[in-house]
Amino acid sequence: MATFPHTERRLHSREFVLKEATIVTADARIRCSIRNQHEHGAELRVGAQVAIPDGFTLIVPDDDAVYRAVVRWRRNERVGVQVYSNSLKG
Repeated sequence: MATFPHTERRLHSREFVLKEATIVTADARIRCSIRNQHEHGAELRVGAQVAIPDGFTLIVPDDDAVYRAVVRWRRNERVGVQVYSNSLKG
């Protein structure tokens, strides 16, 4: 079977990181890690059985920031999110 090279669909280059973060919903605080990120999004790692809503607040202490995020894709313990504002801190 022939294999084809992976086509990169991202508009922004990713920076590989390892940061701890917290997903905050109306009724839960869920610890996660950020594995890569760019200006408009990130890939999060959470437990495979953890229910993550489509929209939430993401607290990233290493960035001293609080982001609003929307889930764009899910694969097992990996969750891709789009960030709609750089920071809610003002």
